[in-house]
Amino acid sequence: MLPTVQELRVPRAQRARAEAIFALTDAFCLTSLDAEYAVLCRRLVARLARKRPSPLERGQVRTWAGGVVYVVGRLNFLFDRAQNPHVTADELANGIGVAKSTMSAKAGQICSVLALGVFEPELSRAELIEDNPLAWLVAVNGLVVDARMLPAELQRAAHAQGLIPFVAADAA
Repeated sequence: MLPTVQELRVPRAQRARAEAIFALTDAFCLTSLDAEYAVLCRRLVARLARKRPSPLERGQVRTWAGGVVYVVGRLNFLFDRAQNPHVTADELANGIGVAKSTMSAKAGQICSVLALGVFEPELSRAELIEDNPLAWLVAVNGLVVDARMLPAELQRAAHAQGLIPFVAADAA
């Protein structure tokens, strides 16, 4: 089940706009990619909606949808042929119904507004997070350690604070 605007804490003033973007990103992701991509795109739209002032207030919904899928895809190596699922930027642009250059420019704007880096745990697929050691580094009494090596109760505490993506002890 995909998270709702309420679950994603989208401000009331931005909910209609966010839902319109969700409709386009969901349609593309669920037909050409998978449900995990749809969830990640919704998270990114929600972050944009919570930004003050929200950049979603201006521009075409279709352009925002293309930019959102492009950003999430780039962060998760969607354009790498070795990945599954995989699409090209041209296929993405055609699927959303925007020009590739417009989609790329909007993606650049999104990355700039949200200061997105190479690794964004909230926007990364589960399989990438598991293999990325940076997602698991936490400081315990001033010492940086791999959270997967900590006892389960400390992992749960770190997860509750948003320091690690999930509790590795429970997943095992």
